[in-house]
Amino acid sequence: MTRIFWFRKDLRLQDNEALSSCCETAISDSDGSVLACYVYQKNDFERLSGIRQHSLTASLESLSLSISGSLEIAEGDPAFELVRLAKEHEAEYVYATESFDPAGIDQQQRVSAALEAVGKKLVLAGSNYAVRPGQVVKPTDGSAYRVYTPFYKAWFDIGWPPPFQLPAGIHWVRNKHTDLPKPTKDSLFRVRAGEAFAIETFDRFKKRALFDYSDNRNRADLSGTSKLSHALAHGEIHPRTLLADLRDTPGHNVFRKEIAWREFYADVLFRNPQTVNDYYVPRFAKMRYDKGKEAEKKLEIWKAGMTGFPMVDAGMRQLAREGWMHNRVRMIVASFLVKDLHLEWQVGADWFEQSLSDFDPASNSHGWQWTAGCGTDASPYYRVFNPILQGYKFDPNGNYVRKYIPELAHIQGSEVHEPWLLVDGLVNGYPEPMLDHSAERDESLRRLEEIKEK
Repeated sequence: MTRIFWFRKDLRLQDNEALSSCCETAISDSDGSVLACYVYQKNDFERLSGIRQHSLTASLESLSLSISGSLEIAEGDPAFELVRLAKEHEAEYVYATESFDPAGIDQQQRVSAALEAVGKKLVLAGSNYAVRPGQVVKPTDGSAYRVYTPFYKAWFDIGWPPPFQLPAGIHWVRNKHTDLPKPTKDSLFRVRAGEAFAIETFDRFKKRALFDYSDNRNRADLSGTSKLSHALAHGEIHPRTLLADLRDTPGHNVFRKEIAWREFYADVLFRNPQTVNDYYVPRFAKMRYDKGKEAEKKLEIWKAGMTGFPMVDAGMRQLAREGWMHNRVRMIVASFLVKDLHLEWQVGADWFEQSLSDFDPASNSHGWQWTAGCGTDASPYYRVFNPILQGYKFDPNGNYVRKYIPELAHIQGSEVHEPWLLVDGLVNGYPEPMLDHSAERDESLRRLEEIKEK
């Protein structure tokens, strides 16, 4: 009896609890036949940026090669396509990793109902997290944690099993449809992706930067981060695999805490699904935000990396070029959008969703809300990032800025963070600052006082 495994955001073979369960059951009660499939919708795929399209295609191609080209690729509504495949292969069961974000939950509910209507069953197992969302609760009353630090302690106490191993003896059913989604937009570079590449990336990180991670992770000019966010977003590697290698050292402990931040945001979104695009703290919806043509013009300047603030612009250009941005710089550009340009966090989050190859709905929405001061465990609203000082602190020699802003490549050292102060600083066409940061900071705080009064 063939079983179907529906790959979603778990594009790997090892440490995949749902896949292991599917394969073990297939071996125990039949000849181990498993049809591996992936379903996508053309319109959703075409809305992605070029780098996001190419990164997904590269990940799917790698997955298919790992099972000798046997990945079935279906284009259409997942409920319809999975019912079709189940009927075609006379499969009673479709297995998948359980999703906990609003879109994923809605999708699996529709698939489950469609399969049940024809006498089939969707079997959900595991999650994309070390500790599944909703499991971490206060021991006193079983309620959710609103603050990260106690969440982390409880999360760590729960713990997680060792990585799952895919059993031997699987017969991958040959597919009929092998055509990968065809990118409709260009990428500036060839994207490398897949499970094997994720493992290689983690091995390099352990040798290169894990020991000093606690010291260097915030430096935009250093290669001090893991570069694994893309792999985690596509499920090319599971957090369990990363956590299994961590020990009790400063670098390892901080990296473990960064993984827990991802799981904290997933837990918050699972319990508060409206916060994927709405305010966690409702009163911030009443704040005065700029609207209209002038606001739209400012948004386009921000997107293009032409604000005149080098640290902001370097980040936005890195995003456009690589589909990725250093995490510290994400906070800098987010603070600038909300508190200097006075735009709502959702417009920035939407741009990140289109552009980031490592897009994750929970981390994106709640990372933005943290910086905007309106989320759980949020940075207080009155903490406004100074884009100039942030540059001096986290790119002290200016190497990050020069890498992404060629108009400033002629300026040596830290002076690149204030090029308008130099005689030849703007000679290559880089713009002057579009605003006075101090004045806009004061304006943001005035708007905060307005909603306090109300």
